[in-house]
Amino acid sequence: MLWSLLKILVFVAIIAVLAFGAGILMETAGGVQITVAGTEYTLGALQSVLALGVLVLVVWLFFKLLALLIATLKFLNGDETAISRYFDKGREQKGYQALSDGLMALASGEGRLALAKAARAARYLEKPELTDLLTAQAAEMVGDTKKAAEAYKRLLGNQNTRFVGVRGIMKQKLSDGDTDTALQLAEKALALRPKHEEVQDTLLQLQARAEDWAGARKTLSTKLKTGTLPRDVFKRRDAVLALSASRAVADEDATLEQREQAIEANRLSPDLVPAAAMAARAYLAQGKKRNAIKVLKKAWEAQPHPDLAHAFAEVEPDETPAQRVKRFEQLARLNPHDDETRLVMAELLIVAEDFPEARRTLGDLVERAPDARVLTLMAAIEKGEGAEDAVIQGWLARALSAPRGPQWVCSNCNHIHAEWAPVCEHCTSFDTLSWMRPETPELASATAAHMLPLITGTATGVAATDAVVAADAEVIEIEEGSEGGTLAADAVEHAPDAKEGKSDG
Repeated sequence: MLWSLLKILVFVAIIAVLAFGAGILMETAGGVQITVAGTEYTLGALQSVLALGVLVLVVWLFFKLLALLIATLKFLNGDETAISRYFDKGREQKGYQALSDGLMALASGEGRLALAKAARAARYLEKPELTDLLTAQAAEMVGDTKKAAEAYKRLLGNQNTRFVGVRGIMKQKLSDGDTDTALQLAEKALALRPKHEEVQDTLLQLQARAEDWAGARKTLSTKLKTGTLPRDVFKRRDAVLALSASRAVADEDATLEQREQAIEANRLSPDLVPAAAMAARAYLAQGKKRNAIKVLKKAWEAQPHPDLAHAFAEVEPDETPAQRVKRFEQLARLNPHDDETRLVMAELLIVAEDFPEARRTLGDLVERAPDARVLTLMAAIEKGEGAEDAVIQGWLARALSAPRGPQWVCSNCNHIHAEWAPVCEHCTSFDTLSWMRPETPELASATAAHMLPLITGTATGVAATDAVVAADAEVIEIEEGSEGGTLAADAVEHAPDAKEGKSDG
């Protein structure tokens, strides 16, 4: 009501101003004299202003007719849309202006304004590939997923915009957690745009989560061919995928193909610890001990790891503790100053009941890196040397609150994994697990406590490391709410002393 009244008042004011101006011009003396073909025309002030307005209108009409004539000539020459474009030119200008305003609103984060401008642009323009895209993105911004999905589906009908539609729906399915459909859409999107890096990465991640290792290796090859992945990174990730495909190699029913994939994974990335361990076991299954030893030595030289020690122990499962210490010295010489080398040798020396040498092997680890594994080994050494229970319990008590040492940690989210996996179980990122000391609070790990009996593979080794196993059991009991000192004391009480161990040996 007020707006209508305001418009009426403005209209009346304009009429009043025009009337006042016309009155002034009529009272003004003088004018304009025009001579045409010997005839002189004299125009007053008001007539001169009106004549000027008519002249401007005539000129405007002349150019309009000229443009229509040009459009007609183009139509006669075969341009079928020339005349329609001439008459729709004003609509196009309004449409493109609305489209421009919508893009600016979208960039400014004004989703609802962008939706309104997209609807206006759609009314004036016949370019759904532009207006539907603006509508979809604006609808996503305001949370209207249904409207966005409808816009993306319309984009599927145009060959030029089909990729945009597929990618948009794929991202919606990912947001909804429908990974199966998202995987199929990612495959279609990659077929449409093989060089699109984002789609490549999304498809690779979805294939890894679905354990489609063959498909993931194919996608990885596409990344290499299109130049979106360096060759050295490609070799590493291809090895991870080959390793993932052969994870069942340790099973009794492992196929020849799986064993070959494990060996291939090690060939592609010799420093990949799980690949080296599996390749070694694959060679052992084929009776090729020398090949297995070669693989393990090369990996140990790059990065010593408990899994490599386990596999190296499986080469000769029936040897005595003294023989095992001597054989493991081959590995120790490759990387003698690494903490893992010193820990493994100390554990083996404990099994062989050479406690003074085990202490010397640990060296400064007790002061420099006192994790649970180091401290429980010290407890076992003290027990073997006949130390008092209070001393042994003191080491075990320190082990309960000490860090667990290096573990498989995701470099993307810092999530700790009990064992290596190609995909992080927490953030689903691919090939992000590294063997390192976690920066976040840790859960109990079985690596340290069960390392020794797995390496020795003998009853003697299990008996000699009861203190280590009991220490990890104590950690677990405490995490479940049990009291602190009793299990540690029981572990030391049941651990064999040096003399008992020697008689067993």
